[in-house]
Amino acid sequence: MPQSSSCNLTAPVLVLGGARSGKSNFAERLIVDSALRRVYVATATISDDEMAERIAHHRHSRGPNWHTVEEPLALVETLKREAQPGSAILVDCLTLWLTNVMLSGGDVDAQSAALADHLRTARHPIVLVSNEVGMGLVPETPLGRAFRDAQGRLNQMVAAAVPHVAFVAAGLPLWLKGRTGAGA
Repeated sequence: MPQSSSCNLTAPVLVLGGARSGKSNFAERLIVDSALRRVYVATATISDDEMAERIAHHRHSRGPNWHTVEEPLALVETLKREAQPGSAILVDCLTLWLTNVMLSGGDVDAQSAALADHLRTARHPIVLVSNEVGMGLVPETPLGRAFRDAQGRLNQMVAAAVPHVAFVAAGLPLWLKGRTGAGA
């Protein structure tokens, strides 16, 4: 069993990791362990049968104790709307949100900065999941390289804006910023 999240969730947390690293499970545990009302902000969209199956699997594994909000683009507005006393918000994930922003022709830099600005002043529990995509092969296409670079910039901006950052590999969290104790 992966290490406990062991924190009193009171401020924003960024959870980074690679694909299938266990980052989403760790982020969900942070929310569940908080004993607050669970709000799940899903940024994925159903683009094919495989993605539909992934989304259905995630919904089933979370169970009925989560209030799910599907929002592929208007993330800052959704975070503001869902920030209620007694609630903790999980955003899964920033990587799909960034993909949606890029593919919709949105201003990636402006929207990333707006998210970081919101997180810098947020005083409620938000856990954000994001892929660390720059640790592997260099993407072959210009779009792939642009995405990798934008994801790296987004992760840096969010990490600078929040008080707590964890990196998850093989299901094990390593706190990069902040502590596992009170305040996380």
